[in-house]
Amino acid sequence: MDLLWKLVNFSFIPAVIMLLAGGIATVRIPGQNLRSAVLHFAAGVVFAVVSAEFIPDLVHEHKIATTAIGFTLGTALMLTIRSWTSRAESAEKGQAGRLPSGFLMATGIDLAIDGLMLGIGFVAGAKEGILLTVALTIELLSLGIATTANLTGKRIPQRKTLIVLAGLSLLFVLSAVTGGLLSQAFTGVALAGLIAFGTAALLFLVTEELLTEAHEIEESPLLTATFFAGFLMIFLLEMLTK
Repeated sequence: MDLLWKLVNFSFIPAVIMLLAGGIATVRIPGQNLRSAVLHFAAGVVFAVVSAEFIPDLVHEHKIATTAIGFTLGTALMLTIRSWTSRAESAEKGQAGRLPSGFLMATGIDLAIDGLMLGIGFVAGAKEGILLTVALTIELLSLGIATTANLTGKRIPQRKTLIVLAGLSLLFVLSAVTGGLLSQAFTGVALAGLIAFGTAALLFLVTEELLTEAHEIEESPLLTATFFAGFLMIFLLEMLTK
């Protein structure tokens, strides 16, 4: 029961931030430079959590075969999802006034995996869970803005946009609770495989989602520096909490 309330309380932080950021963006969408900076920063934060927490745990467990299988399955799943959603998004181009199902499906899958990883993080350790909460809060902030920008571009009404954002935020919370409760049943080899699977998914998110979107505008040294600022912030938090 303590784990359940912890998961609910901590998962609500990124979820509420996503809803607030998306809601504000319905009034005024931030400029491309600010959005790119947030995406860079979020990518650095998530990458640092993976590097500082999950990869050392996998190395310490030393479950080589399980880690390889879990990581490969995670990568294969994300590539399959990307291929499917890309085709769906391409088929919907130019369709104003209709919800972009391909984009929303991809966003929902990302949020579901993020939520599962948050749940796994708290089962792996309180520090892992808290650092991942920080990382995912920043990521969901950028995702809330991106979702609103996409729906606004499709001429979706403000009220419907807010309903979509609320639904996506709730999906994240439910996924976090599910991930935490399910991973309690995993120990040893199975837990290592699950962490390896999630590690691949998070790395895919950084390289193929956050940074890809961040590079849609012309890169500048200042924008690049925000990635390293996010990475450094998590490293310093890691050292302060030891």
